[in-house]
Amino acid sequence: MHVHLIGVCGTGMGALAGLLKARGHRVTGSDRAFHPPMGPALDAWGVETMLGWDPANLEPAPDLVVVGNVCRPDNPEARAAIDRGLPYTSLPAALQELFLPGRQSYVVAGTHGKTTTSSLLAFLLREAGQDPGMFVGGIPRNFDVSFRLGSGAPFVLEGDEYDSAFFEKKPKFWRYDPWAVALTSVEHDHIDIYPDERSYLAAFEGLVERIPDDGLLVAWAGDPRVRALARRARCRVRFYGLVDDDCGDVSPLWSAALARPSPQATPFDLYGGGTFLGRATLPLSGAHNVRNALAAIALAAEGAGCDVSGLLNALGRFAGVRRRQELLAVADGVHVYEDFAHHPTAVRETLAGLRARHPDGRLVAAFEPRSATASRNLHQAAYPAALAVADVSVLAPVGRPEIGADERLDVARIAAEVRALGREAVACATLAEVRAAVVQAAAPGDVLVLMSNGHFGAIYDEVIVALTERLLARR
Repeated sequence: MHVHLIGVCGTGMGALAGLLKARGHRVTGSDRAFHPPMGPALDAWGVETMLGWDPANLEPAPDLVVVGNVCRPDNPEARAAIDRGLPYTSLPAALQELFLPGRQSYVVAGTHGKTTTSSLLAFLLREAGQDPGMFVGGIPRNFDVSFRLGSGAPFVLEGDEYDSAFFEKKPKFWRYDPWAVALTSVEHDHIDIYPDERSYLAAFEGLVERIPDDGLLVAWAGDPRVRALARRARCRVRFYGLVDDDCGDVSPLWSAALARPSPQATPFDLYGGGTFLGRATLPLSGAHNVRNALAAIALAAEGAGCDVSGLLNALGRFAGVRRRQELLAVADGVHVYEDFAHHPTAVRETLAGLRARHPDGRLVAAFEPRSATASRNLHQAAYPAALAVADVSVLAPVGRPEIGADERLDVARIAAEVRALGREAVACATLAEVRAAVVQAAAPGDVLVLMSNGHFGAIYDEVIVALTERLLARR
């Protein structure tokens, strides 16, 4: 079958292209640009790429057109496919129809942690001797790709609540036929399509309602919204949480007690129903990542019947996910990390995790508000306390300048409020100022984390080079 993808260079669409090639289909795709890393990856996988939106890209007519949610209703190529009567669909519908029949679908959903948790779950299932399929929004370092065809065993999907396409304004994860779901957290996000918390919660209610009677819901007990959603489930529910989490009226079946972290790992003791099951060593930092590990362990054990001791042993071999607390380099004695954090909760947890991993030296955080939600003032009041976990905060300009001043995030105000909390902070007018500020602030022995869900002006290499040049200049 010849499948053509419009918007093929996006993270999800590129992964779908890889899955289709792995299945043996001819795959073509168009986009406005083919920047690394996805552009070269598509070439390596044998995807035929076409630059720009053009109806001519549909000649000869493909058997199926997949329209990415980057496309608006006036996209000339998508419009031509629809008007010519070509078979067309959305990304989640293509996954549902072409890859999920006959497979148990394990969906990891939530505002935070779903990329790490789904990557870890797929890794644990593989280490347990299964051959899972996988479709996630990041690149697990144990796989080096964000997709995996697998065979027979569960199919692990990162459950994105964003809408599917301009002709299918429904959450992607509603299409994933979930047999098992991990629900990590629920906080209002994606304000561009969910104008209020009620509409956002409705997306997750629909997901929980789609779990069959014989299915499984693994839910974080520390989130009151998750607890309320779990009460709507008609399937088995297994709660998890840290022993110090406020779990309301719920006693988690799966729990963990944190031990003293090191720069290399976060150890914790695992309990099941109050019984000690063993000590695990997680090569990631932060309490939030231990919760992610709990969710993955519970799903693998209770859903797929994996041996818990084997899962604990495998945990230490998990290499993490690119752009999630990823150590890029140590330059002039500064540990330089990259992270995808953009919601204030994610910013706070990322910084707290790095603080625990590196208790000595200062923590310098650079933050670029780029997502549709982060660029708006929805969470204006929450960012100062989140960023104040760091010793120094450097705020980049809002990544979506088209947003009106009345609803745009005020980074200068955030910087002032961080300073009022007793920390250093500066709001920069340009990315060049951000580069200069972080290099000036970070001293040998410090930790620097660059946080953005976009490309952050590609400053990562530039910062590392500047720190290295600083070291050489002192010699």
